[in-house]
Amino acid sequence: MVVIRLKKMGRAHSPFYRLCAMDKRSPRDGRAIEQLGWYDPTAVDGKQYLLHADRVRHWLSVGAQPSQTAITLLRRVGIDPVVGKGRRPIKQTKQVKAKKAD
Repeated sequence: MVVIRLKKMGRAHSPFYRLCAMDKRSPRDGRAIEQLGWYDPTAVDGKQYLLHADRVRHWLSVGAQPSQTAITLLRRVGIDPVVGKGRRPIKQTKQVKAKKAD
């Protein structure tokens, strides 16, 4: 099974990530099938990420499962990883109900 997830690069206190299509069994920083882009959380706004949208859409169309963090990044770019036939539902974050003031 192929997953789309972030691969950590960079040095201590200066993180840098690559968005990669990887085999689910490979380690986080292991061999990737294809590099789909990068994400730099320490860069200025507007220059934090670069993704190859056509390749991301290709991997999603053939059944690759994005990680929760990758889903957030893809939605920020404008790619919505739609849950289709045979795909697992996207986990929703728990919402805390506000207590009523009596």
